[in-house]
Amino acid sequence: MSETIPQLYFRVRENGAAVFKVDTENKQRRMELDQIAVINIRNGEIKPHGKTDLTQDQIAIIRDWIAHRDALLKHREVDDILRTVDHLNLTAQWVQSKATADQLEDVTDALLMAMYDLRGVLVRKKADRMLKDKSQNP
Repeated sequence: MSETIPQLYFRVRENGAAVFKVDTENKQRRMELDQIAVINIRNGEIKPHGKTDLTQDQIAIIRDWIAHRDALLKHREVDDILRTVDHLNLTAQWVQSKATADQLEDVTDALLMAMYDLRGVLVRKKADRMLKDKSQNP
């Protein structure tokens, strides 16, 4: 573990985080976490918890955390899609080499519908980008 203890701790939640002030200056000489804010990562809102008045330093640390968290989530999103491409390739190999007739019966319709839907969305989006590029670069 790092030798320096951070000023704030962020407990990740579904749409953001709960922010805690890390307190090590107490009588019991234990680390305590006191909630000071709640963050909504979707809209960047920072709500002080209870009657807490956030300092400018705390707000700056929270905004920095929001920026890093947003970048991390965007990276993970693309990484998840690239993993899906790998998984589709593995699925094709499984279908070709290992799948039984019963297994194929269980998955074929769902796979075909999902792939049809995905293909349609990808083709529309690609066409939109091509038309936009063409109109911007005649």
